[in-house]
Amino acid sequence: MEGNGKDDLKAPLLQSSDSIPVSSETNKNGEKKIKAIMFKIRGIKFASCSTSIELVLQKLTGVENVTVSPLEGQAIVKYMPDLINAKAIKEAVEDAGFQVNEFPEQDIAVCRLRIKGMACTSCSESVEHAILMVEGVKKAVVGLALEEAKVHFDPNVTNTDRIGEAVEDAGFGTDLISSGSDVNKVHLKLQGINSPEDLIVIQASLESQGGVNLVEMDWEDQKVTITYDPDITGPRNLIQCIHEAGDGLNFYHASLCIPPRRREAERRHEIQMYRNQFLWSCLFSVPVFIFSMVLPMLPPYGNWLEYKVWNMLTVGMLLRWILCTPVQFVIGQRFYVGSYHALRRRSANMDVLVALGTNAAYFYSVYVVIKALTSDKFEGQDFFETSAMLISFILLGKYLEVMAKGRTSDALAKLTDLAPDTAYLLTLDDDGNVVSEMEISTQLIQRNDVIKLVPGAKVPVDGIVINGQSHVNESMITGEAMPIAKRPGDKVIGGTVNENGCLLVKATHVGPETALSQIVQLVEVAQLARAPVQKLADKISKFFVPTVVLAALITWIGWFIPGEAGIYPKGWIPKAMDAFELALQFGISVLVVACPCALGLATPTAVMVATGKGASQGVLIKGGNALEKAHKVKMVVFDKTGTLTIGKPVVVSAVLFLKIPMEEFCEMTIAAEANSEHPIAKAVVDHAKKLSQKWGSQVEHVTEVKDFEVHPGAGVSGKVGDRRILVGNRRLMQEFNVPIGPKVEDYISESEQLARTCVLVSVDGRVAGAFAVTDPVKPEAERSISFLQSMGISSIMVTGDNWATARAIARQVGIQMVYAETDPLGKADKIKDLQDSKCCLSVLSLSVTWNAAKLSNPVALNRITYIGDS
Repeated sequence: MEGNGKDDLKAPLLQSSDSIPVSSETNKNGEKKIKAIMFKIRGIKFASCSTSIELVLQKLTGVENVTVSPLEGQAIVKYMPDLINAKAIKEAVEDAGFQVNEFPEQDIAVCRLRIKGMACTSCSESVEHAILMVEGVKKAVVGLALEEAKVHFDPNVTNTDRIGEAVEDAGFGTDLISSGSDVNKVHLKLQGINSPEDLIVIQASLESQGGVNLVEMDWEDQKVTITYDPDITGPRNLIQCIHEAGDGLNFYHASLCIPPRRREAERRHEIQMYRNQFLWSCLFSVPVFIFSMVLPMLPPYGNWLEYKVWNMLTVGMLLRWILCTPVQFVIGQRFYVGSYHALRRRSANMDVLVALGTNAAYFYSVYVVIKALTSDKFEGQDFFETSAMLISFILLGKYLEVMAKGRTSDALAKLTDLAPDTAYLLTLDDDGNVVSEMEISTQLIQRNDVIKLVPGAKVPVDGIVINGQSHVNESMITGEAMPIAKRPGDKVIGGTVNENGCLLVKATHVGPETALSQIVQLVEVAQLARAPVQKLADKISKFFVPTVVLAALITWIGWFIPGEAGIYPKGWIPKAMDAFELALQFGISVLVVACPCALGLATPTAVMVATGKGASQGVLIKGGNALEKAHKVKMVVFDKTGTLTIGKPVVVSAVLFLKIPMEEFCEMTIAAEANSEHPIAKAVVDHAKKLSQKWGSQVEHVTEVKDFEVHPGAGVSGKVGDRRILVGNRRLMQEFNVPIGPKVEDYISESEQLARTCVLVSVDGRVAGAFAVTDPVKPEAERSISFLQSMGISSIMVTGDNWATARAIARQVGIQMVYAETDPLGKADKIKDLQDSKCCLSVLSLSVTWNAAKLSNPVALNRITYIGDS
């Protein structure tokens, strides 16, 4: 556990770079205890610089915790404002010889709001403008595709209620998704409540509990929402507190209440609403279309539509009017409401265009009906089908749009499902002995709880191993295909899988603090961010609607005046129409076709789909800005294991150096390696069993090994029968003074040149044979590198493996530049150097190292690839 102090264990494994610049933790009396401040530091070139800054700040009185990211040049400092202020922290960093940038001068809180009723870019602009007009709001970003707003505000000036009111005044619905105080909040369902006095007793009991900051009672639903300090208490303690609040007559019971996923429910409701509106619209619009465009072309089937009801008013015209009216004013009501709110804000959006176009078509058609009703000679053409079909098509487009947006959230749902539903909680005595074991919900796990992980179980939360040894498959989080050995002091990540041994893990990060939760938050932030090209579209859309209306007016004038003046032939004008009607038809066409939906929705929808799909493929994209700059990448940095290679060890050859039967050699190897948990040992055992079957021997029962011992980093030893067996690398042979002859040396040298690991097998002090183990290169690796080279993008490999293996893999895939024997921090420094160098415009790291600002224990990510500013 070297370097893992108490504060280090509390630091989130993943910290988004879009975090709150200044946040506060408060006690139940409302007094600030600890503040967290985030700022940029220039001049960090090496990991040692970040260590120096941490040491300087940790010496200051009142500083609780310091995390400095050498890769992003970013620092997060937790301090006690009663003992030290932010200015002193800034001055200490500058005195150490570093320049401080983006230093916040005041408290900033962040909230996320769900925005309802946005139809196009003009709507999102209106919401953003309304929020920014609220006093105390510093920054607001509204995502049209995500239908969310992220607001940075001064909590001393305004609050989330005022921001929500501003959005509603602008004509949009809003719900609070989260605020800074929601990080440690639990919802409980109460049982045994018989009177309001029972709720008062429970509230008083909770408020007296240490670590409880706020208690909110729901009298109607008998629920309670509690905000708490995770360092002092947790959900189970709060449930126990409610139980103990009862007396002999009243027994109270509380259970975890998981709030319904409102976003999913709202999405389903929205999909159903647009589907129903579209179907109802089709129910009226299709007959209108048939009566207008189909039956009149199929005499005699359509002749009945020409029967006159009164004067020149026909049955067909009357039916079209009756069927179109519900579509125009009932089903199309949402366009009138949207137009009203848009015009009230002195702006124009898609609803304004739709309302203008359909009303022009509808009321002109009504004029034709009235004129036909009052005249016995008038012949005119109505446009009822234009109005009805246009509304139907727009509703179909909205239905398809919400369906597409709903599918993009599936990738994030799959990420959240990686964590298990339950876990085994242990209670230990002062001597570390297990007193009790119980299965609980993962959401009831508290910080410092001890969790038991059996073989094959998923890790429920982030934590640190306190007992046991095993290998953990972290591929679903880090992408490292090789299971990672875990011993006391090592960290584990929630969502990963324990392979073989039994582990006792102490929880250090729970709830939204876990790496898995913050990966999901990172993708959501990326989906909310605007790409530069989207900002350009937003600027254009402000002038788009007025321009379209002007273009429609010019079109109408451009056809009407020449028609009246006889400039174009009269034959161009259809029968039963005049120049005015023809010009009006063209003007309406311009209004309804030139809709800004595609302009405003194309970019945010593309970014949302790309980030959601990327997350399911293990690629975390930091917003549209990173996507837009992807074409500037001139260099790609690859890790080796699991990125260029498959990540699973495979035996490719076996050789004997002594004259012993192959089946006997395999039997002794299987016996010695059967008890080992190392992935290479499993590969050797599998290959040895196949060799035994090839030589006619069936290994049904593994020979018992005595005096079995594991030598970390070297191999295993034991006695099989009367023979002393060693299976491992060169170092193990040297420890037991086993001579390595020239043939063995040549085999080892030849294997290393081919990027293979040599596993030696010694029998009674002599090397009897060896296995060559390798991590095969992925079939598509060489082709991918070649394709990048054809695009003018150079490739670099940075790996922690030895130079011989690294060079062999690089030659195999076609990479020229290699950096080997590099630890995770060294990888971060190397990527930083490449980004700062003038030889390339940009560097994209595949299997990039996330530093201390994102992971308190730097991990090389293979499957989860981070594409963003760093």
